[in-house]
Amino acid sequence: MKRQVYILPLAIFAVLAVYFAIGLTKDLRILPSVLKNQSVPNFYLPPIEGRDRGLSSKDLVGEVSLVNIFGSWCDACRVEHPFLMQIRAEKRVPLHGIDWLEKNPGAGAAWLAKLGDPYTFIGDDPESRAAIAFGVSGAPETFVVDKRGVIRYKHIGPMSEGLWQETLLPIIAALRKQ
Repeated sequence: MKRQVYILPLAIFAVLAVYFAIGLTKDLRILPSVLKNQSVPNFYLPPIEGRDRGLSSKDLVGEVSLVNIFGSWCDACRVEHPFLMQIRAEKRVPLHGIDWLEKNPGAGAAWLAKLGDPYTFIGDDPESRAAIAFGVSGAPETFVVDKRGVIRYKHIGPMSEGLWQETLLPIIAALRKQ
């Protein structure tokens, strides 16, 4: 009986160690999206300061596009921004933005005025309504949306040329053929 008292904590520790060891092998940027292969949530966001038009779910129907969640407060968004400008300059795919959780009105517009504006349409989401509907866990996040307005891919973190070439471009090319 005395042996079992010592073995039980050791067994619990071993189970927990295996559980955490498996968790350490997971790529945290790969989170399954419950919206994958689902229509984009129904939403309408007003424009950010200085824009005449916001962003709605209706804008995501008709052509393959990207939806990028960003904020002026987001350091990773600043890292990603030059690549977004490259996408815009090369007209690779329509890129729409959701300016998420700005505490100061106009902060997103000022940030884009300073760094450049890569977005076709931008919606202002200070209360996180659209972001919650999309299942956003942080910024930046980017969604690939097909011609019918169906989410086909979700990327968490900054986009890069490598991600573009290896993952996003093949997905976009395949969706454009459908």
